[in-house]
Amino acid sequence: MEEADDIQSCQDKHEEDIPKSSPFDFAIKQFQGKRSSPGKRKEQPSAIKKFFRGFDFGQSEGKVRRKIEETEINNSGADDQSEKEDLSVEASLLPFLPELEEISLSWNGCVGGTLKALTVHLHHVNLLKVLRLNNCRLTAEDVTSLGEAFELVPQLEELDLSWNSNIGGKLSLLTKKIPKGCKIKLLKITDCNLTAKDGESLAEILNVIPNLQVLDLSINKHIGCSMKVIAQDLKNVPGLKELNLHMCGLKQDSLQGLDAALQHLAELRKLDISCNKEIGGGFKDSTAHLASLKNLEVLDLHQCCVTEEDMTVLSQVIPLLSSLQELNLSSNKNVGVSSDPLLGRLRFLPKLKSVAISNCGLGEESFSSLAEAALHLPELEILDLSWNKCVGGNLKLLLGALKLATEIQVLRLSSCNLVAEDLALLTLLTQDGHLARLRKLDLSYNNNISDEGWVVFCQGLAVFKELSELDVSLRPSSCRDCGTWFSELLAALTKLPALAELGMQRWVLSESQRKRLESFNQDNKRNIRFDC
Repeated sequence: MEEADDIQSCQDKHEEDIPKSSPFDFAIKQFQGKRSSPGKRKEQPSAIKKFFRGFDFGQSEGKVRRKIEETEINNSGADDQSEKEDLSVEASLLPFLPELEEISLSWNGCVGGTLKALTVHLHHVNLLKVLRLNNCRLTAEDVTSLGEAFELVPQLEELDLSWNSNIGGKLSLLTKKIPKGCKIKLLKITDCNLTAKDGESLAEILNVIPNLQVLDLSINKHIGCSMKVIAQDLKNVPGLKELNLHMCGLKQDSLQGLDAALQHLAELRKLDISCNKEIGGGFKDSTAHLASLKNLEVLDLHQCCVTEEDMTVLSQVIPLLSSLQELNLSSNKNVGVSSDPLLGRLRFLPKLKSVAISNCGLGEESFSSLAEAALHLPELEILDLSWNKCVGGNLKLLLGALKLATEIQVLRLSSCNLVAEDLALLTLLTQDGHLARLRKLDLSYNNNISDEGWVVFCQGLAVFKELSELDVSLRPSSCRDCGTWFSELLAALTKLPALAELGMQRWVLSESQRKRLESFNQDNKRNIRFDC
C-alpha cells in the first residue's frame, strides 16, 4: 500500500513538469517571443518549418514519448541515426537566433550521446536563460559537453536535467566546470540516480551559484548519505526559495543537518521532505530553526513516518509558520492518534489554502478538532480527508466550516466510509448557496452508500455549477450494478457545463445504460471523459 502511495505521489508531484509542446520549441521562441511584433507571428513559424522538412512540427508530448518507446522496443538503428541528424540540423539554426532565451529538448531520447552537436553552437546564443533537457538519455560525454559550454551562456538562469538516470555518478563532470558567480536560479536534477559522491559535488558548487532560488533533488534515493554535506553549504545560497527533497533517502542525521541550514534560509517559501520514511522520530531533535521560516508558504511532510514524539514538537512549531498556505501531513498515522493538538492549532494559520490529511488515522476526536480549526481558515481552497474512515457518518462535524469556506475548490473524501446522510449534507449545503466554487469532488471508494443515497445526490448534483471533475468509482475489489440513480446522473450532467471528467470505475452498466453513456457527448454536444 505504501509503495503504491510512493509511486502515485511521484506521478502527481511531477505531472506538471511534463512538456506539452513540440521538441522544436526552442527554435520558434525567437520568433514568437515577447519581442516579436504581432503582425509577424502568423508567417514566421511556417518559414521555420522549412528547416525541418519531413517533421511533424506540432508533435504532442504523447507522440514524442511513444516515439521514444518505439525506438526502445524496435531498436531501429536507422530511425535513431535519423533523429540524431535532426539535432544537428536544429543546432545549425542557432547562429540565426542570437536573441534566443530558451531551449527545450525534453523527452527526446535521441539527444543522448549527441549533445555536443548543440553545445558547440551555444556561443551564438549567449543570451540563453533557460535550458531544459529532461529525459534525454544524457551520457557522461553529454554531461562533460554541457559543463564545457557553461562559460558560453553566462546569462543561464534555469537548468533542468531531470529523469536522466545515466547522470548518476558523473555529476562532477558538470559541476567542476561551473564558473564562480554563475547566474543559475533554478537547478532541477530529479530522478537522476544521483550517488553520495554526486551529493558532495553538488555541495561544492553551492558557493559559486549564490543566486540559486530553486533546488530540486527529488527521487534520488542514494543522495541522503551526503545530505549533511549539502546542508552545510546551503548557507551559500541565502536567497533559496524552494527546496525539494522528496524521496531522497534522508535519515534522522540528515534532518538534523538540514535544520541547522534553515537558519540561513530566511527567504525559503517551499520545503518538501516528503516520502523520506527514515526521518520519522527525528523531528523531536531537528526543528529548532524550522519555526524561524516566517516566509514559508508550503510544507510537505507526507509519508515521513512521524512518531507521537515528533507530533509533540510539530504541534508547537507548525502553528508558528504564520505565512503557511499549504500543509501536507498525509500518510502519517500518528497525526490522528496523537494526543497533541496539532490539528486544533491550525486555527492559528489563517492563510492556509490547502490542507492534506489523507490516510492519517483520524479518530472522531481528532476529526472534531480539525473541524473546529477549519472554522478559522477562510481562505481554504483544498481539503483532502481521504482514507480516514471516521469521516463517514460524521461529515456533519464539518458543516460549519464548509459553510464558511467560500473559496473551497477541491474536496477529496475518497475511502471515508461515507453514508447516504453525508451525501445529502453536501447537496443541502450547495442548495443553500455554499460550496459554490467547488471544481473537484472525489467520493470514490465509498461502497457503503446506498442506491437511495446516490439517487438523492444525483438529483441535487446540478447545483454544482463549476464542478469539472467528479469521481464516484468503487473500490478495486468490488463491483456493483448501477441503480436507478444512473438516469438521474445523466440528467444532472446536462446541467453541469464545466464538467470534463467523470470517474465511474467498477460500476456495472447494462447494455442500454452503456449505449446512453456512449452517445451522451454527441447528443448533448459535450466532451466529458467517462472513466468506466
